[in-house]
This record gives sequence, C-alpha cells and structure tokens, in this order.
Amino acid sequence: MDRVTAPNQVSPVPPADLPSTLGELRATGHRYRTVKQELRDNLLARMGSGEDRFPGIVGYADTVLPEVERALLAGHDMVLLGERGQGKTRLIRALGALLDEWTPVIPGSVLNEHPMHPLTPASQALVDSAGDDLAIGWLHRSMRYGEKLATPDTSVGDLIGDVDPVRLAQGRTLGDPETIHFGLVPRTNRGVFAVNELPDLAERIQVALLNVLEERDIQVRGYQLRLPLDLLLVASANPEDYTNRGRIITPLKDRFGAEIRTHYPLDLDLELALIRQEADLVAVVPEHVLEVLARFARDVRESPSVDPRSGVSARFAIAAAETVAAAALRRSGLLAGAGASGGGAGAASRPEAPVARIGDTVSVTSTLRGKVEFESGEEGREIEVLAHLLRTATAETFRARLAGLDLSGFTAIVAEGGAVETGELVSSSELLRQVGTVPGLAKVLDRLGLGDAPSPEEAAAGIEFVLEGLHLTRRLGKDVTDSGRTVYGDRD
Repeated sequence: MDRVTAPNQVSPVPPADLPSTLGELRATGHRYRTVKQELRDNLLARMGSGEDRFPGIVGYADTVLPEVERALLAGHDMVLLGERGQGKTRLIRALGALLDEWTPVIPGSVLNEHPMHPLTPASQALVDSAGDDLAIGWLHRSMRYGEKLATPDTSVGDLIGDVDPVRLAQGRTLGDPETIHFGLVPRTNRGVFAVNELPDLAERIQVALLNVLEERDIQVRGYQLRLPLDLLLVASANPEDYTNRGRIITPLKDRFGAEIRTHYPLDLDLELALIRQEADLVAVVPEHVLEVLARFARDVRESPSVDPRSGVSARFAIAAAETVAAAALRRSGLLAGAGASGGGAGAASRPEAPVARIGDTVSVTSTLRGKVEFESGEEGREIEVLAHLLRTATAETFRARLAGLDLSGFTAIVAEGGAVETGELVSSSELLRQVGTVPGLAKVLDRLGLGDAPSPEEAAAGIEFVLEGLHLTRRLGKDVTDSGRTVYGDRD
C-alpha cells in the first residue's frame, strides 16, 4: 500500500500546471466539496473503474471493507473495534488515499482553508480584499491526514487547542480565533483525523470531541468559536479496553455513525497472503515453511492456554517468518566461517545460500513468547506450550502437503540402524550426501512447491521437512544432541 506521509513531513511539490490564483481556479470549473463529499465521489469513481479501493488491506474484502465503504458513502465518522494486530491503523491510513491528490488552500492558513470557503475572519477579509487575484496554494493528500495515539497524558490543548497568552498580550480579545493555538484536530481540517486506542483517552478529554463530531465546531476554555470544521474522524479501540480498562463515553459513542468490528484472517490462505505481503525476509523461506508458521499463528490464537481477550497479533506470524529467515541466514554465515577455517564434515564445500528449513522454526518459540498473553495457569510453561503448538502446525502441514505419497524411501534410509543428521551446522550438500538417492523425492519436492530443478538448499529443506513430519507421525525417531544437532533414526 502507499505509505502515508506524516503531518510533519515536507509536502510534495505541486505540478506547475495547477491554477495559481482564485480566478484561475474558478475558470477551471472547480467547486468546493466537503471532505466527506470528496471521499464519497472518489470511492464511487474507484468502484466504477474497478480500481483497488484499499490497496494493501488483506482479508477484509468480504467483511470489513463493505462496512467501511457504506460508512464513507453515508458520510459517517466511524470507530474500528478489534484486537491488537488486526490492521486497524493500516486501514485508517488507507482512507487518506481516497482524497483528491491535490486540493487548493489559502497559503499560510493553519486550518487548511479552501479559498472558496474561508473560515476565519482574517481569511475572509483576505479573500474579500484580493478577490480573484488571491494567490492560492496546493496541499497534497498525504498532508491531510492527522493521527494521535490516545494516552492518559493527552490534553485538550493537544487535540483542540489553547489560548495563546502572547497573542492576548498583543491586544487581541478572547474569542478571537487569532488568539488560539490550534491543536491537532483543527489543524487537520479538510482531512482525515484518527484517534488510536480511543478508550485510553481520559473521559474528560473525550468530552472535548463531542462538539467536533456533532456540531462541527470547537470550544476552548469556555469560548465557543464558530469554526465549522470539515473532517472525517475515525477512531480505533480494542474491545477489551472498550469495556474494561477504559471506555468510550456514551455520548461520544452515540456520535459515531458507524461501529465496525475487525478480525484476524479468516482462513489459512489469507494468513499466508498477509505474511508474504508484510514480512521483510532476509533469506528464502519455502512455501511449506511459511504454511507451518501461518498454521502455528492460528493454532496459538485458538489455544485454550492463550488469553483470547488479548488476541494474537498478525505481527506474530510476520515476526516468526522474519525470525526463521534470519536463522537461515545465520546458518549460511556459520557454514561460511566453518568452511573458511577448515571445519569438519558439516563445513560447506560451496557457499551455502540462505534457505530456511523446518528446523529453523524452533527459534521462534523463545523469541516470540512475549507477543502472546497466556492464561495465568500457564505461567512458566510458555515455551512448552508454544513448542507443542509448533509441532502440531508442522504435522498439520505435513499431512496437508504430502498426504497419499509413498514415503517409504525416506524410512528406508534409517532402517537397520542408519541415521540422518541435520541442524544448524549441517550444510545442504552434507545432508544430501547422507540421504543419497531417495525414491519419490521428486514428487515430494513438487508437492512442496520447490519446482523441477530445486537448488541443493531447497532440496535439503524439503528432505528435512519430510524427516520431521515422519517423526511427528511416529514413523521415525528423533534425538537432539548436546551440540544442538538433530539426528533422525529408526524408532526402535
């Protein structure tokens, strides 16, 4: 998805062919539209053209996005409710892409006032005096998005504004907009403003948003400024916080036109698509390994040992994929070092390309346990619980990918006391040498999506997955040595 430019970043330079005066703007037939009219028109235009309305949003096409679109078409402010890591902020930021790419503003206006619709007395006087000769500026849509993470120390001044004593000392009167230092909400006038984790905002601060949502004006220290703000207000909240730790006050809930529930990916394919899109992988992670991680995340989410109220973020599976890729890259580096120093049988005779194996997934159980909130009765067993769920996910993937294949060629390798050793310091060439020619290997690699001509590293990844799957289905034995190597052998 397009990255949203933060409000404090420099706006892109507008094209040179845009009108430079109010008169030139009128001559183009330009008309003033509110933000909600603008969003509605642009959303309908994208629907008509078949263009992707929310690029980068995965898993919501048939559930959340239709509700968001109905809210936008109705002109409703909205609150998104969902557990952590469900893409609420990503979705909110995507709304900014529905705004016009460029919009005219009065230069120097803190409130981004439209030259055809000035709000403050100073801007109205400027437009009246200059007329069609008024010079205008252009604001990129990336600068029309504002965001505030609700924290207990957030003040009314942060959100709405406060009286500037310096301006008062200069002779201006209270109630004059020129005496106000505007907060984040009015500074996002003519844009989209988001409040993340709204229940964490103190209730007395939430009251300050009441007029913004209904009357569309602001009040500062008891002085009502008739400045009709034009914005779309969107908030996010965790359902647990929504009802327990904090709450959205009833009058504020009533002013949101739409309350939309988000969710985690509903099926395995969507979970995989999300990992592929978001994970920044430093090594090749084969599809069957990604599938194990996707199933692992879903199994953790559904485990009775995990607190369901907290949820298991989509970032869990993304971080797991990145950790596994890093483990593969680490093995590649260690093997290069072992080869340079003349290491033993495990040393690589050729540079080892970083390709993840199923054994690399074990690393996630310790590094990612902090991302999961366990039930109180599981204290001290966190890694044990995660390790069990990882084995379950591996076995599920093994059955789903390789069901119906004859794998007797792999069990024959370890018959009569034979063994296959793998692990962090065992190169792909060494693993392939131990295994030799295995009947049915080509069909296995094809089922795993490794192609007709896999590299030695990919073939090794496929073989290790089969060995682990046979162990988990009780057809092979397994032993982990003190040095961290894994030995697969006959169950007897």
